[in-house]
Amino acid sequence: MKAIAINGSPRKGGNTETLLKAVLAPLEEAGWETSLVRIGGKKVRGCKACYKCFELKNDRCIMDNDLLNETLRAVLEADALILGSPTYFADVSAEMKAFIDRAGLVSIANGGRLAGKIGASVVAVRRGGATHVFDTMNHLFQISGMIIPGSTYWNMGYGLAPDDVCKDAEALRNMGHLGRMIAWLGEVVVKNKATMPGMPAVGEG
Repeated sequence: MKAIAINGSPRKGGNTETLLKAVLAPLEEAGWETSLVRIGGKKVRGCKACYKCFELKNDRCIMDNDLLNETLRAVLEADALILGSPTYFADVSAEMKAFIDRAGLVSIANGGRLAGKIGASVVAVRRGGATHVFDTMNHLFQISGMIIPGSTYWNMGYGLAPDDVCKDAEALRNMGHLGRMIAWLGEVVVKNKATMPGMPAVGEG
């Protein structure tokens, strides 16, 4: 089983990364292959709504001069996708929003390539706005037919300076529990996704 975590924070070693690693740790203990990719602070362009992905249907975005296609290829090979973002004006980072828009559209254009995978969101926040960030990332999972695991609280950790979230004991417990829930879902659901209902085309019932 494979899990990939996408870090939308430009801060290397920041609070978002700490939270994502706390989710991945139980998965690694359970024998999963894990990877952590940071897109924050790197070149990830926004969707230009050209809809070439619907014409070509090759699991790729027509814009091939940034990190999106490379990252999406790894996501499509994984069983679980964990998105992590800091809170910027009560929403995700620009790079995370670009990833959501383009990866989500390519998935839909190719018959629902994300459907049946596990999707979880993790948020780092200084004070407020984290619930909106959490909601934004979960929208990708919901529209894509993915499976969202519950945990002991909303998946957010509080802090500003690097490692501040390490003082948020409840957040770290929640991240560990989330990782274990993903591992459990991988065993009971993802391995049987061949029986999952197909995704209708856009506009179909």
